[in-house]
Amino acid sequence: MYLVKTPQFIQKLFPNFVWSMPTREKVLYLTFDDGPTPELSKWILEQLKAYNAKATFFCVGQEIEKNPTALQNIIDEGHSVGNHTYSHPNGWGAEHVGYFHDVRRCAQLVKSDFFRPPYGRLMPKQVQFLERHYRIVMWDVMSGDFDPKISKEACLANVLKHSKEGSVIVFHDNLKSKEKLQYVLPKVLEHFAAKGYVFSDVIAELAKKDEGNNTNSKSVAA
Repeated sequence: MYLVKTPQFIQKLFPNFVWSMPTREKVLYLTFDDGPTPELSKWILEQLKAYNAKATFFCVGQEIEKNPTALQNIIDEGHSVGNHTYSHPNGWGAEHVGYFHDVRRCAQLVKSDFFRPPYGRLMPKQVQFLERHYRIVMWDVMSGDFDPKISKEACLANVLKHSKEGSVIVFHDNLKSKEKLQYVLPKVLEHFAAKGYVFSDVIAELAKKDEGNNTNSKSVAA
């Protein structure tokens, strides 16, 4: 069970999570979970490059260790990488200390303080701990590219119908999602580019905002 569009009441329950990027500008934030995958990551990069699009890849530590070149290619193309745990555990069924160690292990590989939990699932105590150490980035639009029960056309409709200025959209960089992603991603890029949208990197934008806030705070203190 998953929600294509994250309801406002859920977003308000966790106000410190990043769900979208408030803006009136025509900007979308594409994110790709579960990689890097040699069979798919390279293709994703080619699609993004064709539209001068930047994106964020929330990577799994085990996949990074198996595919270090694929990770480096993502970075070399100017995209950001974030933490998606080392072994992709479900937070709802995980022992807390083991989960935290799993997250930290991936953080050391991606060298990032930005974290997205697998399945979007965290227990309250996990949230309390993680928020002290990481910026938790969720989403407001789920493509459903991983879902075998929906067609590729329905997957595309999920994104086209629910995305708006500042939306953070989830796709998946894994073989289970490959067929739908290869149908949907080019059409999403083409559709929104024709409407004047640009595609930005949510981690890069958040880091820029944080840096600006720190600079302003120092200026006020001075």
